Amino acid sequence: MSRVPPAPALLLRPDRLWDAVGEAPVDGVSVLIRDGRIAALGPNLTPDPGMEVIDMPGCTLLPGLIDCHVHLLDESAETAPAAYQTLTAVPALRTLLDNGFTTVRDLGSAHLALNVALRNAVEDGLVPGPRILAAPNILSPRGGHGDKRPELSQRYGTQIGAVADGVDEVRRAVREQARAGADWIKFAGGGGFSSPADSPDSTAYSQAEMDALVSTADDLGLPCATHAFSDRAVLRAVAAGVRSVEHGCFATSRTYTAMEEAGTFLVPTQYVQTYFLDHLDDETFWSRATFSARSVYRAHAADMRHGLRRPARTSVKVAFGTDAGMFPYADNWREFPVLVRNGFTALRALRAATSVAAELLDRPDLGTVTPGSTADLVAVQGDPFQDITATGRAHYVLQAGRLVKGPGSRQ
Repeated sequence: MSRVPPAPALLLRPDRLWDAVGEAPVDGVSVLIRDGRIAALGPNLTPDPGMEVIDMPGCTLLPGLIDCHVHLLDESAETAPAAYQTLTAVPALRTLLDNGFTTVRDLGSAHLALNVALRNAVEDGLVPGPRILAAPNILSPRGGHGDKRPELSQRYGTQIGAVADGVDEVRRAVREQARAGADWIKFAGGGGFSSPADSPDSTAYSQAEMDALVSTADDLGLPCATHAFSDRAVLRAVAAGVRSVEHGCFATSRTYTAMEEAGTFLVPTQYVQTYFLDHLDDETFWSRATFSARSVYRAHAADMRHGLRRPARTSVKVAFGTDAGMFPYADNWREFPVLVRNGFTALRALRAATSVAAELLDRPDLGTVTPGSTADLVAVQGDPFQDITATGRAHYVLQAGRLVKGPGSRQ
């Protein structure tokens, strides 16, 4: 039973508005909200009698931000009781919402479909947080990126991870994800930096396995996202028909061309890579790290730094995603300045987290401030088109027309 209160009628008066349709913000435009949706935009809107008016001096009003790659569940608690691991996500949800992220796509953990329960709890108003689109687990071959504790399997026969090999097993695994309530299917197309048994330049599944995985998901109406870094892994996934490639940091121009031609989205997760690269020589940081990938990052550092600058020179559809959970959730907004530093314009970076992200998620009601759209909104102090770090100063957040951060918020 939903505990979400009805959204009140509101009139918002920011200094400037960016609707994610135009190429720059416009001064002096107010926004009228009714029944959780954008009812009207205009410079001279007047409130109905008794309507609440929220003035937002110094702020730019934007669509609610979308992070297309998060991990809400603490993997360091993977072997803890499921209830405890689920509860570790509650403060993460609040932090992301306070950052102005009203929607996230959680791309799975190693075990159980806990993020589906979190999605339902948010929808029912049991806990505050962004709306969640969930890929329950990361499907992986044995010895791949999602095979989290292979030593337990070798010694005790206990698997930690949604592992599947061969066409029949991957089909079954996709159907299990659907049965668990998946919105998305996530699979390891290649290795990773934190993998215990592979490397980021490896390829995980054969073309036949990827084809079977993606086609089974498509039969069930579920889009696929693949974790992949290298050309070979990305190209196989694109040929199979995935909707998004996560990371892709070693991809080269021929691969981006294939993605452009196929209409495949890239979710580049650039801040998390920079986060680890910037700490390579920090002994204290690695002594506190929950996993050890220092030597792998060091070996690939030069290729990674070059690779992070390539996507901005392409026309591939880039959607915003951060890998939050691999670093503190409060810092997920830092993806914006890293994208800009690596050659993206502020406009492209902001669209990545609004209209393009909504397109990736097939949610046309999100990602813009236009009449009829869901009233997910964030007001940031300053103008992010002039200073991209304004994205880290969310002063007001509204979700489906309810004020969830700011003076008078009810959560």
